[in-house]
Amino acid sequence: MKKIAITILILGLIGFGVYNKIYLPKHTFKTTQATKGSMAVKIHGIGEVESKNYYKIGSIYSGQILDFTLNEGDFIKKGTVIAHIDSIDLKNKINELKATINKLTNDIQSLEVDQKSAQVTSQYQDEILKKNQQLYKKGAISALDLSKFQTNATTAYLKIKSINAKLKSLANQKKQLYASLNGLKQKLKRFTIISPINGYIVKKYISNYTIVNPNQTIIQIVNPDDIWVATYIDTRISGEIKQGDKATIKLRSSTKQYKAKVVNIKPINNNVTYEREVDVAFDNLPIPFYLQEQATVEISIKNLKNIVKVPTKALTIYQKQEGVWIVKNHKVNFRPLNILAYSDNNIATKDLTTKDILVIPDPKKKTLQNGMKINEQ
Repeated sequence: MKKIAITILILGLIGFGVYNKIYLPKHTFKTTQATKGSMAVKIHGIGEVESKNYYKIGSIYSGQILDFTLNEGDFIKKGTVIAHIDSIDLKNKINELKATINKLTNDIQSLEVDQKSAQVTSQYQDEILKKNQQLYKKGAISALDLSKFQTNATTAYLKIKSINAKLKSLANQKKQLYASLNGLKQKLKRFTIISPINGYIVKKYISNYTIVNPNQTIIQIVNPDDIWVATYIDTRISGEIKQGDKATIKLRSSTKQYKAKVVNIKPINNNVTYEREVDVAFDNLPIPFYLQEQATVEISIKNLKNIVKVPTKALTIYQKQEGVWIVKNHKVNFRPLNILAYSDNNIATKDLTTKDILVIPDPKKKTLQNGMKINEQ
């Protein structure tokens, strides 16, 4: 009898220990309650720092690159000289044209002196002719003598016309040479590669003294105004996003949060990932920035007022439905929820009241079932 009593006592102690150490902890759950108030509805996405446009800068002519000292990461202003293309042949042609123009200028100046001399000679011959015409009328000279004076006057006049024709021809040649010279100078300018925009060099394709072909890219530039985060959002929750929505960006390389806004929504969804690209631009671009750096984006789409908010830690999935476990008289029952919106720590719904006591599921404890008795902590 004594052994039986001891055995019963031991079993009782074991049962009491199991109840207190195993059963009670497995059936004891923390609880929470819904609250009522306003909730900012936000959508989260993952993206990468990208540029709307990439500018590839190169030369339209072939030749050797000179004075090319820029590096990736450098910021250059619009109009900055990027490099020169070797243009020795073109410079020689320009110098030849300049020499020809100088010679023409000297020839013109010499002819202008001859022109003035011919004009003086012509005036002198005209005066002599007039005097001899008077003498001829008085019979002092013969018609043959008068004819000689007329010939001299005509010859002097024709010499002026000949010089004028030569001057006009040389002036036209000089004009044509200047046009050719200006054309070569304009062409020479294109042998100097100029940045068309303000921007950062993100890719350098060649080094100094490299021989390049026509239209070969030398560097790639991005404009800071074109930088945004290409963010990928699940199509099912992207419908309410619109251009101008406020957002925040957190870069992987920083703990800061940067203010931003939605500036572009791509019209085509990805058929593989079922995501939509939403482009979010910084209000103030952080310098330096790094293309293709990963970033997390939070977009504020609306603010719900006077709504029931349920802590997300109370949410669970039961029989393929999302909802919460409600406890009443120490018994739990699952209630599916129509979720209106998500935020960081809460969801919004109209299916609960602030009086409902909600169980916080614990994967380390007994699996909840409808009608199951629990202890509230």
